[in-house]
Amino acid sequence: MLSREDNIRLTRVSRGTPMGELMRRYWQPALLSEELPEPDCAPIRVRLLGEDLIAFRDTTGKVGLVDAFCPHRRAPMFYGRNEECGLRCVYHGWKFDADGNCVDLPTEPSSSKMKDHIKILSYPTYEKADVIWAYMGPKEDMPAPPDYEWMRSLPTHRHVNKTYEQCNWLQALEGGLDTAHSSYLHRSKIWAGTELRQRDGAPHLEVERTDCGYTYISNRNLGEDGNYIRVYQFVLPHQQMRGSVMKNRERWEVPRFDGHFWVPIDDTHTWTYNWACSIGPEHVMPRDYIDALNTTSGRGPTDYIPGTYFPKRNLSNDYLIDRQMQKTVNFTGIVGVSTQDFALQESMGSDTDGPICDRTGEHLGSTDKAIIAMRNQLLEATKDVEAGRRPRGVEPASHRNVRAFDSLIPPNTDWRTEMEDDLRPKW
Repeated sequence: MLSREDNIRLTRVSRGTPMGELMRRYWQPALLSEELPEPDCAPIRVRLLGEDLIAFRDTTGKVGLVDAFCPHRRAPMFYGRNEECGLRCVYHGWKFDADGNCVDLPTEPSSSKMKDHIKILSYPTYEKADVIWAYMGPKEDMPAPPDYEWMRSLPTHRHVNKTYEQCNWLQALEGGLDTAHSSYLHRSKIWAGTELRQRDGAPHLEVERTDCGYTYISNRNLGEDGNYIRVYQFVLPHQQMRGSVMKNRERWEVPRFDGHFWVPIDDTHTWTYNWACSIGPEHVMPRDYIDALNTTSGRGPTDYIPGTYFPKRNLSNDYLIDRQMQKTVNFTGIVGVSTQDFALQESMGSDTDGPICDRTGEHLGSTDKAIIAMRNQLLEATKDVEAGRRPRGVEPASHRNVRAFDSLIPPNTDWRTEMEDDLRPKW
């Protein structure tokens, strides 16, 4: 269990908090490229790490991420005109470029030098792999942009989307790192099935520290059939990678590795970025396959409130739980793998400071090793930042060759030897 002090340290992300300052040392997914579909399109609101911002794509295609309020009289920039390489506040016409420079100040005399000294808060952005990334930390500490292997894959071989989650980011991250729950929460049939993760509900976990976080392995003993090994990666501060190659004894139609980022909107809301990437150039990821994958997860085309990234099945309607289905079909009575996760993560107990899980009453076991390791590494990283040290995982060299894999291996064999080539990057 965590002390109340460490629980607060890990969960609060606003500027000036230990975790908020740590988060700001990493490039963060800020929005999807599809949210700004063309130059001079409508600006959109972005809330990230407790800060209200506006994103816009200028005439050249460059993305600006600026303060939500004009530095003149704090008028909302959301209503601004996106025109001729800048966002113009409609209150008095002040205009700013994507770097935050004031490029027009029509309320002042033409001889005024005031424009040269006015800026709007702006953050550097980087666009790659269908995601617009932002760096919100000190300029002198800004690392090179991220270079995860899945980002180097072809657009025909990957997919990225996002889903709104109504809970603190750590509750969501911990759910993703917990491999044991998939044997129960995601059981598609209430009776014991043939799914590999159902056949051993008490996996043995190994955790090995890496330059960017840790590798963790779930080992499920399937008797004469061998061992089902799933190699995961935790990448600081909030990404998980996992192998999704094996269906049962066969491979999926498109063997892949996939994962999530759990990006804090603020202390009590999260954007879950979901990505999937085929394991190599020989496996294209067709659109109908992606749609089927998302539908199984509860992220299909009809699972969102139209025009949003908000799920129709949510806390306000108890995720449309079907108690008869729970008795006769699946373990939860809830449709969608991600929806099942959200139902537990968003409904966790509150502490005295609001709707954030109180971890002081936990009783952790052997299958919680990855969660314990993650908490310890994040606490360590917050202290590194406080001491003026660079936290692990910020530099691309630390994470660019990290990947995940899963496989059924023969009894009494070493997973490291059996999966050595599969864990080498192919992109």
